[in-house]
This record gives sequence, C-alpha cells and structure tokens, in this order.
Amino acid sequence: MDSISTIILALSLIIIMLGMGLSLVVDDFRRIFIYPKAILLGLTNQILILPVLGFALASLFPIQPEIAIGIMILTACPGGPTSNLISHLAKGDIALSVTLTALSSFITILTIPFIINFALLHFLEEGQMIKLDVVTTIVQILVITIIPVGIGMLIRKYNERFALKMAKPVRRASGIVLILVIAGITIKEKDNIVSYFRQAGMVALCLNVITMIVGYYSAKLFSIKDKRAISIAIESGIQNGTLAITIAVVLLENTSFAVAPAVYSLLMFFTGGIAVYLGIKKSNTQEN
Repeated sequence: MDSISTIILALSLIIIMLGMGLSLVVDDFRRIFIYPKAILLGLTNQILILPVLGFALASLFPIQPEIAIGIMILTACPGGPTSNLISHLAKGDIALSVTLTALSSFITILTIPFIINFALLHFLEEGQMIKLDVVTTIVQILVITIIPVGIGMLIRKYNERFALKMAKPVRRASGIVLILVIAGITIKEKDNIVSYFRQAGMVALCLNVITMIVGYYSAKLFSIKDKRAISIAIESGIQNGTLAITIAVVLLENTSFAVAPAVYSLLMFFTGGIAVYLGIKKSNTQEN
C-alpha cells in the first residue's frame, strides 16, 4: 500500500477505537472488582494462552514465514468492537465483554512489541530481519488505539446523548472500513492471494475455533456461568483484525504480514455467527 493508503488505514482505526470509547464508561473498569475471576481468566486467555496457541499452530502448519508472522501479530492484538457485538447477539454478558476488550486494549500496548519481535526473530531468516523498536511501537499503538478510546470516553462522559447517537453509525463504519481494507489487500496481493488463502485459511480457522473452545471450557472449569462463559469464549477467539492489519501495513510496512489477519477477519464472521446461534439456542433452552 502507498503512503496515502497507510494514512487512511491508521485514521480508520483511530475512528473505530473512538467509536469503542463512545460505548465505555468508568464503571466498565470497576467491574474487575465485581467479578475478578471471570476477568482474570479472560485476560489470561487473551494475553497468554492465545499467543502460545498461535505460535504452536504457526509452527505446526507448513506455512510461509509471512503468514506465520501475520498469525502472531493477530494473537498479540486485543479483542475489538466486533467481539462486543457478537457477544451481545450471542446472549453473552455484554458488560464482561466490554470490560475485557477495554482492559486487554490497554495491556497489549506493552505486550504487542515483544510478541511481534519474537515472531520476527523466529520466523524470518537473518537476511530478512526486521525489528520493532519497543518504545516507538508502544507510543504508536497508544496514539492509534488508547488515546482515541480515551477521547471517546470523555465525549460519553460530558455528552452521553451524542455518544450513544454516534456509537451505532461508527460501528457500521467500522465494518465498512474493514471490508475496504481487506479488498485493498486482496488487490495489492492479487497474484498471491489464492496461495495465501490456501495457506492462511486453515491455520486462521483453527486459531479462531480452538481459542473460542478453550475460552468456553476454561470458564466452565472455573465454575463461571453460561453468559460469562460465552463472553469469555468470544473474547478469547475474536481478535481486533483491523489493528493487526494496521500493525502489519503501517508499522511493519509489509502487506504480506496482513494477509493472515485479513483472512481471519473474514472467517471470524462465520464462526462468530455459529457462536451467536449456539448462544441463542442455549439461552432459549434455559428459559424453557
């Protein structure tokens, strides 16, 4: 992508994160004291288990280094607004989902550079070596994610009516932006896209499904009830694909690294749809 495209992508992510901030209030962060077990488990799945599973899958599957790095970039990212929407549709605990997304967005500012540097060192040959500057990367992610979230929260605090009115259009715009970004990557990588999809499709699908299963049954293991278990499963398995693509294209300046997140971002709508169906079915069974 050229410099104009990368600027547009970064601005698009800023708008998406601003939209997420419009849906947050300070009480969302206080919930850690209300049900700490569910939040700690959800964060453990996102921050620790997800990258470990991603690395295992990227190592086991016979994929190109660019795809493997793309998978690791994805696992380093937090959940995004899409996970909150899917959790809501699946009759999960939306408050827990929003809290996990918000907290993981803050925490991963510190973990993303280390996970990505590890992936770059492990999967690339010495002659291809790239290294992210940790401090610079933290500052860049802060600018394109946390600051917009903070601004959105301030708008919500001082003009709640406007924030609630804008939340839905911004969420719709987020989906449109993601589709356009994926289309742009597809055009840029048109000569390799079939090969990339063949390589990245199965590993991305496995990552998505396995992490959701792990999320759900780890919640059950710790006696966390159904609605919260659903949200933990979705937060564990639905990552912020737009952020992953932005890191690949804007920070690492390599659209090949963005292919796996783009494929994942398409697949997660299908698996998310299945999660919604199962969540609704379970909710109806409990009510009857």
